[in-house]
Amino acid sequence: MAIKQFKTESKRLLDLMANSIYTNTDIFLRELISNASDALDKRYFLSLTDTNIKSEDLKIKIYADKKEKTITIIDNGIGMSKEDLENNLGTIAKSGSFEFKENLDEKEKVDIIGQFGVGFYSAFMVADKIEVLSKKINEDKAYLWTGTLDGYEVKQAKKDDFGTTIILYIKDNSKEKKYDQYLNIDNLEMLVKKYSDFIRYPIIMNIESYGENGAKETKETTVNSMVPIWKKPKKELKDEDYQMFYSTNYYDFEKPLSTLHYKVEGNTSYSALLFIPSVRPLNYFSNDYKLDLKLYSKGVFIKDEAKELISDYFRFVRGVVDSDDLSLNISREILQENHQMAALKKSIDKKIKSTLVKMLENNREDYEKFFEQFGQQLKFGAYDHYGANKDELVDLLIFKSSYEDKYVTLKEYVSRMKEDQKEIYFASGPSIKAIKELPELETVLDKGYEILYFTDSVDEFMANVLHDYDGKIFKSLQQGNLDFDTKEEKEKIEKKAKDNEDLINKIKEELKDKVNDVRLTNRLKSSAVCLVSDDGLSFNMEKTLNAINQGAVKANKILEINPNHELFKALNSVYKKGNDIKDYSILLYEQAQLIAGLPLEDPIAYSKRVADLMLKAMS
Repeated sequence: MAIKQFKTESKRLLDLMANSIYTNTDIFLRELISNASDALDKRYFLSLTDTNIKSEDLKIKIYADKKEKTITIIDNGIGMSKEDLENNLGTIAKSGSFEFKENLDEKEKVDIIGQFGVGFYSAFMVADKIEVLSKKINEDKAYLWTGTLDGYEVKQAKKDDFGTTIILYIKDNSKEKKYDQYLNIDNLEMLVKKYSDFIRYPIIMNIESYGENGAKETKETTVNSMVPIWKKPKKELKDEDYQMFYSTNYYDFEKPLSTLHYKVEGNTSYSALLFIPSVRPLNYFSNDYKLDLKLYSKGVFIKDEAKELISDYFRFVRGVVDSDDLSLNISREILQENHQMAALKKSIDKKIKSTLVKMLENNREDYEKFFEQFGQQLKFGAYDHYGANKDELVDLLIFKSSYEDKYVTLKEYVSRMKEDQKEIYFASGPSIKAIKELPELETVLDKGYEILYFTDSVDEFMANVLHDYDGKIFKSLQQGNLDFDTKEEKEKIEKKAKDNEDLINKIKEELKDKVNDVRLTNRLKSSAVCLVSDDGLSFNMEKTLNAINQGAVKANKILEINPNHELFKALNSVYKKGNDIKDYSILLYEQAQLIAGLPLEDPIAYSKRVADLMLKAMS
C-alpha cells in the first residue's frame, strides 16, 4: 500500500507538534498513557450496557527494548478500526475521545482525559517512526497504522486480543538531546510516577531487581498509585497518612500547622489537598524559591508551580489541586480559558483565608507561629498593587504591641482605644527592644496609649496603603506633630517656644544644612532630644527605598528638643552669655541621629567634637 500524506491542514501542525508546541519532550509518555486510559474508559463504559464486552483486568503495559531502540505501550481498551485509524491518526486534531464523549447523553458522560486528538503526535518528538497495531471491540480484523513525519499507511494485520499496541522507534541521539535516555526503564518509571501516577488503571512495567542470592530478576510490577490521596474519602485517612504524603513530597518533616483536604462541586469542580507549613523554607524570600503547588486534571499531572491557582500572598501553601473541568490546549501544558483558572483561584484563596481566620479565632498559639513565619507575606499582600487586596487581608494581620507585649489584631487594638483617641499609634525599628528604648515613646506610654511595634521593612509602607482601620488613621510616633496634648500642655509649650525663640532660631541656623526644622516638644520626658521625620516619608522608609534605589530619596528631618531637660537649660545659659553654640548644636543633632539609629555623617569629626568639649569642660 502506498504511503499516504497527512492532509495539508495537518502537515504544518504535525511539524509544530514534533518541534515546538511541546516544550518538554518528557511528556510524550504522559500523552500516550492518557490516550490508553481513555481507551480503557471507553471499554469499561460499553461493558455496562453490553454483557458480551468484558471489563476485567483492564491495564496498561510499557516495555523498553534497548537493542531494538523501541518503547512499547499496550492497552486492552476499546481498540480502533481501520476507519478510526484513518480519521483519528490520519487527520490531526480530530479526536475520537472528544467525539465519543459528545455522542453520549449528558447523564452518561464519563471522564475522558484526551479530548484534542493531538497528544499522540507528541511521540514524534522522540521517535522517527511509530507503529499502532489495534483491534476494535466486537470486530474481527486488526489493522496496523505506520507513520513518520513524511506520511502514513494503514494495512490489515494480525492481533489476537482487543486493544492497541503502540511501538515507538526512538530517534538517534543528537547534540541537543539524548533520546536513548527514554530506553532506560528507571527513567520511564520515573516519568510514569511524575505524570501518570494517579491514572485509575494499573500501569505495568518490567522492573529489574536482585533476589536474595544476588541474581538479577525481572518481573512485571504495577508502578502507579492509581488512587491519589486527595481523591480518597477523608474518613478513610488518618493523620499519619497526611503526614507521610507531606513529608515524602515536600521533604519537610515538621508537622504542617494545618491540612486542608476538601472537594468542591459546582460550576468549577475540583479536589484539593493543601498544607500550611509550620516552618518557612530557608530560601522563601529569595528569587530561588518556587511555589510548591501542583495542578492535575483527572489525575494526570499538568504542571508544577501552578501560580495561576493561588494569590501570591498565599504562596506559602503547598499541595495539589485536581480539576475535572479544565479546558487544556493541545499540549495540556497551557490552560485555554482564563476564567476557569480565575474561578479556581478565587475558590482556593477563599478556602485558605477561612482556614486562617478559624486558626486565628480558635487556635491563637498556632496562628502566631504561622504569622512569625509567613506574616510578612500577608503584609506584602496588603501593600502590593496599591492595596488592592488590603480588605481581604487586613483582619489576618497581627502585630506585637505595648499591651502586655503580645500579638494583637487591629480589631483588638481599636476595641481598647481611649474614648477621645482618633489614631492608631505605631513606632518602627529594627527590633522590639530597639523600639522600646526610643525616648519619644515615654510620654505616650505614660498617658496610657497602646503602641504597635513595626519591625518589618514593609510595615510602614503597608500602614500608608491601609491608611486607616475602622476609621482610625495610622499615625507614627516618629513623624510629624502628635495631637494628644491637653490644651494646657499646648499653651505651655507654645509659651516656652516663644520665650526661647532666639535660641531656637540660632540652632536652626547652625543646622540649616542638616535638618528642616527645630522645635520644642512635649514628646520627650527623660531625653534631651529626638529626631523625627515630617509626615510622609519616614526614616525607615527612606532606608528601605535607598537600599533599592541607591540613595534616591531623603526624609525631612526635624530636631525636637525637650525644654524641661537640664541640657537645654545649660545650652540656654551658654547662649545668653554670648558663647558660640555651633558645636553644641551639632552635637545635639548627632546625639539625636544615634538615638534614631541613623548613621553619623562624619564619625571622626563627631569624636573630635566630643573630645574638645570634654577638654573645655575640664579646663
